[in-house]
Amino acid sequence: MRKAFVAIAAFLIALTIMLGMYHPFLWWIFIFTGPFVILGVYDLYQPKHSIVRNYPVFGRLRYFMEELRPKIYQYFVESDTNGKPFSRLNRSLIYQRAKKENDTIPFGTQLDVYENGYEWLSHSIAAISHHELDVNPRVLVGGPDCKQPYSASIYNISAMSFGSLSQNAILALNGGAKMGNFAHNTGEGGISDYHAGPGGDLIWQIGTGYFGCRHHDGSFNYEAFAERSQTENVKMIEIKLSQGAKPGHGGILPAKKVTPEIARIRLVKEGFDVISPPAHAAFSTPLEMLAFVKKLRELSNGKPIGFKLCIGRRSEFFAICKAMIETGIYVDFITVDGGEGGTGAAPQEFSNAVGMPLREGVAFVYDVLSGFNLKKHIKIIASGKVSSGFDLVKNIALGADLCNSARGMMFALGCIQALECNSNTCPTGVATQDASLMKGLVVEDKTVRVFNFHRLTVQSAVELLGAAGLRHPYQLTRAYINRRIGQNVMQSYMETFPYIPEGSLVQTPYPAQHELGMALSTSASFAPTDYKVSAVDYQTASSHSN
Repeated sequence: MRKAFVAIAAFLIALTIMLGMYHPFLWWIFIFTGPFVILGVYDLYQPKHSIVRNYPVFGRLRYFMEELRPKIYQYFVESDTNGKPFSRLNRSLIYQRAKKENDTIPFGTQLDVYENGYEWLSHSIAAISHHELDVNPRVLVGGPDCKQPYSASIYNISAMSFGSLSQNAILALNGGAKMGNFAHNTGEGGISDYHAGPGGDLIWQIGTGYFGCRHHDGSFNYEAFAERSQTENVKMIEIKLSQGAKPGHGGILPAKKVTPEIARIRLVKEGFDVISPPAHAAFSTPLEMLAFVKKLRELSNGKPIGFKLCIGRRSEFFAICKAMIETGIYVDFITVDGGEGGTGAAPQEFSNAVGMPLREGVAFVYDVLSGFNLKKHIKIIASGKVSSGFDLVKNIALGADLCNSARGMMFALGCIQALECNSNTCPTGVATQDASLMKGLVVEDKTVRVFNFHRLTVQSAVELLGAAGLRHPYQLTRAYINRRIGQNVMQSYMETFPYIPEGSLVQTPYPAQHELGMALSTSASFAPTDYKVSAVDYQTASSHSN
């Protein structure tokens, strides 16, 4: 093709010269042939792209088609059920509810009910009309040491920082939370003016960077925390240990992105790189973490304090529970983030292959808390692809008390799953800081859509409760949700994730499936003692066996 291009270029040059000599007006043809030849010559000698070097000019079509591929796939190839990470069925349901359009479907389900993984709710002959039920169920978050418990909706906005999302997106989300009386998690980027402005309830998330409550050297600033945590809008404080999309991975905010506004919000130096380490500096053991929790609760005048994590090493969660038992210091809530959770940008390996999925994570956390007799003090929040009434119901059945959603709320804002969150080119103005794109997101309109989506999704969950013959979400158990695991094999969540007896981890014999976790964990360290556990240690941990 290189030789063919040289021949074509020579021919075009000769043709242009001959035509120009024949009639001066025809020199204008060079406007078309000149760029083609110049670009081709450049392609012949550029060193970076092999295809372009071997196929000058025409090789560039590959990159053009790569750019078009996601759009062509979404609009012309993708079916209603196979889109990732959210199918068209999921997205359409959210759009319809956000716009208050008809959200029913004709002619029956498009799902393959005989496919492995299909899930359904066990309904009741003695169903209850949803008109008799509370359409806005609430959950009181706050343990015995909490002086300002928070009455939360069962469905709230998950953590998304200003910077990851545009100011218009944050304004619309918080405005919707204000209208619907539900909570909006700030994300680890701190409380921006756009979070605080509309007046919606906030869950202030504190990550390893301590944005909004830090000294310039990155250490925790207790005075700044006390000042900001006591504001009226802040209802709960969440310590972020890890997140499902990239657990165990820190980050860096480049100096060019540290604008005067970002510097003011996050309490960092303008024009300098800002590092978010992979782990916290304010504590390094479970016991130290709970002392930190106690200190934050005191400084916030008794507001609910909890933490967010994606389950990794299970022994670490046992260690935290052991520390709570030893100290008598309890967190008020735990947000369990699934490995399927989303983020604006994450390394592929972390997003695809690190962290426990939500279903297993929620069941594990509930069972361990119950085993330590701690569940009565602590509420569980489930986070990770929760976008429909059935998603709410099945996570609550597993053991969650309430749920958070990030991407569901983004769809309500108008996100079209363009998958450009990490490029600052979001076409809907949701995940970008480009002012020209931001203008496409009209705050007043999208505020109402967020409110509509939340209200109708909670309403659909309540209708499902009524169909199951239940009056309140806390009545849901794992027995109500079923899953196909084989062509002729079905299991309820109760069978897949059997409950353990309450208090069964306080003394031996422990349930067999948790013996190793108990043996590996200590309240004095997050690190498991993998290399020290022997057969004798294992037997000493418990004499119980199934």
